[in-house]
Amino acid sequence: MTAVTGGERVPPEFLLGALEPPVKVRHIPLKVPVESFRQRHVGETMRCVMSVATGAVALLLLSGHRACPPSLEDTSAVSNTGGRPPVEQLRVKVLQSLPHDPRASTQGLEMADGRLYESTGGYGESAVTAGPAGKAPTARAQLPALMFGEGITVVGPTLWQLTWRDGIAVERDGRTLAERRRVPYTGEGWGLCHRRRDDRLVMSDGSDRLTFRDPVTFASTGTLTVTEYGHAVPGLNELECAGSHTVYANVYWTDRIVRIDTGTGMVTGSIDAAGLLTRAERRNAGVLNGIAAIPGTDEFLLTGKLWPKMFRVRFVPDSGTRSSGDGL
Repeated sequence: MTAVTGGERVPPEFLLGALEPPVKVRHIPLKVPVESFRQRHVGETMRCVMSVATGAVALLLLSGHRACPPSLEDTSAVSNTGGRPPVEQLRVKVLQSLPHDPRASTQGLEMADGRLYESTGGYGESAVTAGPAGKAPTARAQLPALMFGEGITVVGPTLWQLTWRDGIAVERDGRTLAERRRVPYTGEGWGLCHRRRDDRLVMSDGSDRLTFRDPVTFASTGTLTVTEYGHAVPGLNELECAGSHTVYANVYWTDRIVRIDTGTGMVTGSIDAAGLLTRAERRNAGVLNGIAAIPGTDEFLLTGKLWPKMFRVRFVPDSGTRSSGDGL
């Protein structure tokens, strides 16, 4: 069961009112996460709705509350952690707003060597750019029209670029962005980052799994399931490696970023990134999807698909209140 909104396919969970799909205005195809998100969680939601009194569920959904399943709930409400360390609740503190190309459907974002690298998606529109943050790019490389660009990461003089369903990773010169070669892989490509501690790439495919890859051959070297309070976390999208074991991941269709310990697969932090855009700015914007650590600081750049702005932010404890300058 699907609906079509603005020319895109909307997963069934949005028909139930569980989430509010962002407005999309261009012909960029909607990515539907792989089995873990599309089948398991939609199935759980449908079974739950069918098994509970329809009147009560309808009232919950119409009021904006999500009755089930537990893995789609706000885990801050989970009282029994099963002996696991509690997930730190964080929010975004905005330090600066920068201009961002509102035509760019951001799929990957990374800072390296003083330049901001960005990968954009869409058939016939996919490209990778490099240049100063908040300014016009100084280098650009276009993908063939039949390839849909996804996550990127820089490894020394090399830039790796994923494609969505083409099963191809493109190796590029990190300075000129010129293509060097193409390497095949199995499955979908979503997010990508480089874990420097052990020189491995970390890749997402829209499910609850991360795949580790060799930074030279791009061969798979292992997988990891991401969990939060024992529940799998589906929809892992754009990635950013930071620190020795930490990966930050945008969670698709949400304003949430999760901080993952790649040694255990456990979520150690949940970041609320809602409210960055004004109501007017959200009208033509897509989902949050772009996180880049600023080297040498505890700050990050955040943006999203078709967003008119990019934000320099810091992640701070969520006290439930916002002071001036903490959001827009």
